[in-house]
Amino acid sequence: MSVPTRRGRGRRRSTSAAVALTAGLTAGAALLLSACGPDDPAADGTTTTPAGSGGPTVSAAPAGSGSRLNGTAQGGLTISDGSRYVVMNGTRVDFGTLVRDLTWSPDGSRAAFVDGDGDLAVSNPDGSGRQVVAKNPGGQTWSHPTWQTRKADASSGMPGLDNLIFAVRSGGTTRLEAVPSSGGTPKPISLNEMASENPDPLPTTGNTWPNAGSEGAAVYANPDSGKVYIRDDNLRQQGSVLASGSEPAMTTDGNEDVVFVRSVDGHDHLFLEESTNSGPSFKDLTPDAATDYTEPAFSPDNRTIAARTPDGIVELPADGSGSPAKVSDYQGLPAFRAS
Repeated sequence: MSVPTRRGRGRRRSTSAAVALTAGLTAGAALLLSACGPDDPAADGTTTTPAGSGGPTVSAAPAGSGSRLNGTAQGGLTISDGSRYVVMNGTRVDFGTLVRDLTWSPDGSRAAFVDGDGDLAVSNPDGSGRQVVAKNPGGQTWSHPTWQTRKADASSGMPGLDNLIFAVRSGGTTRLEAVPSSGGTPKPISLNEMASENPDPLPTTGNTWPNAGSEGAAVYANPDSGKVYIRDDNLRQQGSVLASGSEPAMTTDGNEDVVFVRSVDGHDHLFLEESTNSGPSFKDLTPDAATDYTEPAFSPDNRTIAARTPDGIVELPADGSGSPAKVSDYQGLPAFRAS
């Protein structure tokens, strides 16, 4: 049986090339989203309806209609801050439970997040129909789920995937686990190195911040090593070091381009890693950064990146052709929902 490889990716994964480009390690890559705390629903003069109450779970008036900027009405941007209110569609949606590290299925039909009990839950886009797909056994902190999907390929023997990968912290150790999005018992994912590209063994603990792209590929970070890694979930489940940095996100177009955070001259910058015929290419998307840009996310069409700053959420062209522009005063983890 032939073993499939990443489409066009064998040329790009060079440990020495990635590490040589190091401009400094990102300081303090967070395991958990540092939420600003639940927003007071009366703070902007709105009222909300709890999820499951029989109607759309939305504010009575657009959030930010007073003094707070909320540019989530177009483009599918959403913001979760650890409270029960998710900023989306130009308003705030009450999910009926605390929502941490919200992510979306590739088609935008389902949300996944860590709920107020610390369990992994999925729901409809308005928070209704919430189901726990994995129950936290206790003594663990779960974070940053990401949807891993892939169509089955009979010609290569590649099975289909519909999983949620997430980080599990227990006893001071962090590891990556996966569970079917329909529910089940989470299991650690295997991490096998590409010997020809990565002579050093991949770290099996300390890994966090997973983000899946397409065809089963995913990226993740390891704060202990200060590096970002890529993993292909093919028959060998291989991976290798990508670059020095943290908080990676991957495109969903099959090109497997990656945006990540790296500290430069006292600020967190956003770097883009692209595939070229001669190997990986790196671009600083925020070369004039006078603030910290963290927690990046790609839009569904992969043309826009959203990121968090101390003053709110910004967006910028993914090709580096423009500067970051503030789109929301709301703090939290940005994510995009496909329409």
